[in-house]
Amino acid sequence: MLDADEVRRIALSFPQTREKQRWGHPTFDVAGRMFVTVPDDQTSFAVRCPRLERDELILAEPDKFWVPRHEAGSNWVRARLAALEGADELRDILLDSWRQVAPPELHPVEGNRQDRSPRPR
Repeated sequence: MLDADEVRRIALSFPQTREKQRWGHPTFDVAGRMFVTVPDDQTSFAVRCPRLERDELILAEPDKFWVPRHEAGSNWVRARLAALEGADELRDILLDSWRQVAPPELHPVEGNRQDRSPRPR
């Protein structure tokens, strides 16, 4: 079963990611911008997500994705760890959030034979 330690392991595998404590729980930044946080209960995590996509995610999979009332105006969505299909899905979600804030030079070059996309260590 996925847990907060797996979120940490995958998040820290992405280039230039740093862990930082905010609000009493772990958050993960790239280039000084937060892309994931693990709330106190550690049964879920929050990632960046454009609002239109967020609404579609929640409608399609309400048991997996949701937004707390106090985050409704933000570009963040929460995901329940127990509802994910496995580590690959967790990695894809974290990577999408990381790409939204990472500097372009850290992104993989599309179509390049040397794919430099972040991989878990």
